[in-house]
Amino acid sequence: AARGCGGVWRRAWQRGAGGPSPAPRGQRAVACNARGGAVPAGKSGLAPWEPVVGLEIHAQISSSSKLFSGSQVQFAAPPNSLVSFFDASLPGTLPVLNRRCVEAAVMTGLALNCSINKKSLFDRKHYFYADLPAGYQITQQRVPIAVNGSLSYSLCIDNKMSQMVTKTVRIKQIQLEQDSGKSLHDDTRSQTLVDLNRAGVGLMEVVMEPDMCCGEEAAAAVRELQLILQTLGSSQAVMAEGQLRVDANVSVHHPGEPYGVRTEVKNINSIRFLAKAVDYEIQRQIEELESGGTILNETRAFDSKLGCTVPMRDKEGKQDYRFMPEPNLPPLILYDAKSLPANMNHQQVVNIDLIHERLPDLPSVKRAKLVERYGILPEHSFTLLNEDGLTEFFENVVKQTQMKPKKVIGWILNDLLSYLKQHSLTVKESPVSSFLLADLLNLLEKKEISSTAAKQVLAELWKGEGKTPLEIVKEKKLELIQDQKELEQICQAVIDGQENE
Repeated sequence: AARGCGGVWRRAWQRGAGGPSPAPRGQRAVACNARGGAVPAGKSGLAPWEPVVGLEIHAQISSSSKLFSGSQVQFAAPPNSLVSFFDASLPGTLPVLNRRCVEAAVMTGLALNCSINKKSLFDRKHYFYADLPAGYQITQQRVPIAVNGSLSYSLCIDNKMSQMVTKTVRIKQIQLEQDSGKSLHDDTRSQTLVDLNRAGVGLMEVVMEPDMCCGEEAAAAVRELQLILQTLGSSQAVMAEGQLRVDANVSVHHPGEPYGVRTEVKNINSIRFLAKAVDYEIQRQIEELESGGTILNETRAFDSKLGCTVPMRDKEGKQDYRFMPEPNLPPLILYDAKSLPANMNHQQVVNIDLIHERLPDLPSVKRAKLVERYGILPEHSFTLLNEDGLTEFFENVVKQTQMKPKKVIGWILNDLLSYLKQHSLTVKESPVSSFLLADLLNLLEKKEISSTAAKQVLAELWKGEGKTPLEIVKEKKLELIQDQKELEQICQAVIDGQENE
């Protein structure tokens, strides 16, 4: 299913190729340049290169069953154990639309500021792969469920968290479609096996306009989308499990000139790899053009081990997907409070307004509330939300300690997070719980230990030996001495010792 929305992208690039690029794109390229993603000048030394980046993102809908069948959705289930007759395309089987998938798409569209089409259509997109048993995919080519949205995201300038800029990428459309199966290549036996467990799983394809100019922007936009999907619960968006897959469309051109020939880097399954793939492809295209070569309109893959993109297949010949209306599915009709008939059974329809009312706080709102509630810096709120479970950890520590949130955040970000990253652990895998860290910070706040001693205690807590901070303090004799007489006696003993020598 992540095999392309080529028509959508061709039209977007053709619009750009029809004349000079809009002025804002030049500003974006300069901003990228200011962050260290240098864009070399042409051979004349006068005209810089302007990269253009757009994304197609396939998000697996968080649903217990598939888009058009009752088969269960489960990651890493035994091969071909979750396949219905419809998923296997047996003759006479018909699709039945999953209400949960429709609601998830509407929710996502609303969160991305899209217009929700009250009437959307399903189409057949024909192509032939071993893991697509029907020989076509049911998608929404003509009238998708949501259109004309936007996504705001923030990124650092020159890797400085204190210097952040907010940008916006336009969302062209969100469409419902079914996933394909999975081909498993056995090189030893020179054969390919097909697992249809994934066939028919519900996807939302989010098509972003070519509004970005570097890997950093693409990565920031995808990370923000990932957070939104996870907040909504419309997709778990775990890239390592294939629940969020990105296709990056990249081209370069000189200011004022038509867009260059684009390449498509397919099925990127890591935000870090996305940034590397886009930046590599930009640089590769520039070097190719600078040396007098040409850019082929082709599909490429990113080799994470080599850190480069490699050709997969050319796209010079336009593929004929032979789109046709899906004959077995009627138009998808949605309602709002005004259009909902009085005699309609509310449980049998999808109400856009009702879904809108149930939208949770999105990441941007959560960040603003964290800054307002705890007085932390805006850049710290980004870090808290970007790390899964870190916001809850921070708030639990704040609730259990007397230390001010501004000081707590320092311990969370500088000490806890750096340790977790060093040992490749998630927040949930941390050997130091929020309770233990709060206990330690209370000892520090009461001036029972010094900050140096607190770091020693924290280092002991990482060992996960089950000791409390107070037990470690007593065992290591790290207490601060508060009694003046005791201090005087220690000082006098030191003086006496010097006199004896």
